[in-house]
Amino acid sequence: MNDTAPSAILLEYTQDKIAVLDESGAYTYVNAAAERILGFDPDTLVGQNVFEYIHPEDCAEVQAQFESIVRTDEAFLADTATYRHRASDGSWVWLESRMSNLTDSELSGYVVSSRVVTDRVEAERDRRETRERLQELADTTDDVLWMFDGDWSELLFCNPAYEDVFGRPIEELESDPQSFLEAVYPPDRQVAEEAMERLSNGVQTDLVMRVNPSTDYNRWLWVQGEPIVRDGEVVRIAGFSRDVTDRRRRERQLLVIDNFLRHNVRNQLNVVIGNAAALEADLDGEREDRTAMIRRAGETLLETAEKQRDIVNVLTTMPQSTTTDVAATVRDAVAPLRDQYSDATIDTAASESVIVEGPGELSIAVAELVENGIRHARSDRPTVTVSVRTTADDVELSVTDEAPPIPEYDRRVLLGDHEMTAVNHSRGCGLWLVYWIVDLAGGSIDHTADESGNTVTISLRRAL
Repeated sequence: MNDTAPSAILLEYTQDKIAVLDESGAYTYVNAAAERILGFDPDTLVGQNVFEYIHPEDCAEVQAQFESIVRTDEAFLADTATYRHRASDGSWVWLESRMSNLTDSELSGYVVSSRVVTDRVEAERDRRETRERLQELADTTDDVLWMFDGDWSELLFCNPAYEDVFGRPIEELESDPQSFLEAVYPPDRQVAEEAMERLSNGVQTDLVMRVNPSTDYNRWLWVQGEPIVRDGEVVRIAGFSRDVTDRRRRERQLLVIDNFLRHNVRNQLNVVIGNAAALEADLDGEREDRTAMIRRAGETLLETAEKQRDIVNVLTTMPQSTTTDVAATVRDAVAPLRDQYSDATIDTAASESVIVEGPGELSIAVAELVENGIRHARSDRPTVTVSVRTTADDVELSVTDEAPPIPEYDRRVLLGDHEMTAVNHSRGCGLWLVYWIVDLAGGSIDHTADESGNTVTISLRRAL
């Protein structure tokens, strides 16, 4: 080869490794890129057989490709091979080589152009391993994992759990992507179709519905879907469907026993309170005091019985994922309290409109904190302040009162730093209710106190 020719200069400066091999695979020429890519001085490779540098696991296939090109009778034949080539330090570098049977007397061999593809190969391997792990998970989970295109006209993925949960074959779903609606309990289909429309419009959605006619639609599912948006367009919709039949059954059982106990406890306590009040009116001195104590204890128990209904409702019906406006939450919380406690001042001037991740039941938690501050205040005309502070990611809703510091055992309930034995010492269910609502909303609670009163702060994530 003429070293002064422009073509020779270009070969030396190209980023790809350019080599010329004879029929046996021995190097007759290697350009300077070999040193940058593999660490070898090009002159040391000349005369060496390329197959001695190829990884043993790749060598046979690459050699077969090269030999088929060399021995072909076709006028032109080209092929591409991806393999590992040994570097000067003993490591392996992934190369993608283009070879053909075009030869030139000046080159005295076959030209092979190679470029490094290590990053691409490793990325493909990582993606393949990830897909395999996800497929293994999808094949073994009891949840139905699914993915459709943006308008529900094509099923992109569904795991085998679908057949057990919905009672229909996946092949049917593949041929008719919306056929799963036929397995939905007829009264629930409209809710499912409305959820599908919201997802196609880019709105994350969840719902509960009944499915599987073979079980008389006795399978309850919690379904959560997520739209995948690109350039403002919903291109795919992914989600899962979880069998919550046992949970729904327990919820119904809990509601039945709740209704039974609440009805009976309420009736009996009303009898106790009514008779205690009548006795109190006819007595005086120590007997009057003791009767008044019985009446107050009965009233407290009745209030607790009413409060536990709110707790049961929160634990059984509170949505897993939703959003609410903080200003509306505060407004709904304090409106009835202003009528009930006309001597109290509830300041909400600083409450601003901001959307947070959490359901409307957050107003119950705020109302509990405000009422707690009013009822335990040192003054007959107490002031409770509700304020809101926002950051880029979070919202802090604070309730400040003029009451004595919340007792330690109640404070531990409020902050979630408790064991169930704390129930025996807590003054009531209200702070448990606050804790559970905020916990289910994914938020957190902080409490500080000084001589002037308490400040309870609920921290919630801002909705995107």
